[in-house]
Amino acid sequence: MTDVAAGPALYDGYAQVFADEAAVSAYNAHYDRPAVLGLLGDVTGLTVLDAGCGPGLYATELLRGGAHVIGCDASTDMIALAHRRLGPGPVLRQHDLNRPLDWLPDASADLALLALVIHYLDNRAGALREIYRVLRPGGALVISTSHPTADWQASDGGYFDARHEQEQWSCGLTHRYWRQPLQNWIAEFTAAGFLLKALVEHQPQPRMARTHPAVFARLSREPGFIAYRLAKPPDTAPAWKDPAV
Repeated sequence: MTDVAAGPALYDGYAQVFADEAAVSAYNAHYDRPAVLGLLGDVTGLTVLDAGCGPGLYATELLRGGAHVIGCDASTDMIALAHRRLGPGPVLRQHDLNRPLDWLPDASADLALLALVIHYLDNRAGALREIYRVLRPGGALVISTSHPTADWQASDGGYFDARHEQEQWSCGLTHRYWRQPLQNWIAEFTAAGFLLKALVEHQPQPRMARTHPAVFARLSREPGFIAYRLAKPPDTAPAWKDPAV
């Protein structure tokens, strides 16, 4: 199933390069995926919307955990990779999250995931409202993104600036993303109706010390990414507990 796209999405033409790197990279394999999967918790039997699913790396783990997966991504190349990786089981669709999720009914998902996606969206408010609509009451949304402090340190502006940043990646992709202070992110989440249930500042996995020692040393002393678990009230589900505690 495919929406009519206005033009090439960010990762079109770079999807395979990204997928190969993300499968083993420090920031993806040893940093974001473990933190995000920990925040999602037990997904057995749950319907999970992987919004911005990319090549299906997170969805692979969700399926392994017993979830029913619905995935979407703006990039047709990413969806093609996800189809090849995941097989016929999950529902996968090319869709730009700046547009309404009009192909999904109200209260049709138990969990939703925006893994390293929200900073690419111009219509973040609309995307958050749509995910809120699609979640059942008591459902949850897990979001990961770059840490506001890391964005500030990488820029030439002040911490409280809210603006687009742009950088050129070695593969040739122009990486354009939105950055803003922590209070702005929280304000956007709560304006959409969500309750903040947990906030996690990523910690590198110990195995990163063997595979990427320099990155491990840096991320052990300064933040790179941040993740949030948000809930749609009324939260009638059992209170979420960090499985690491």
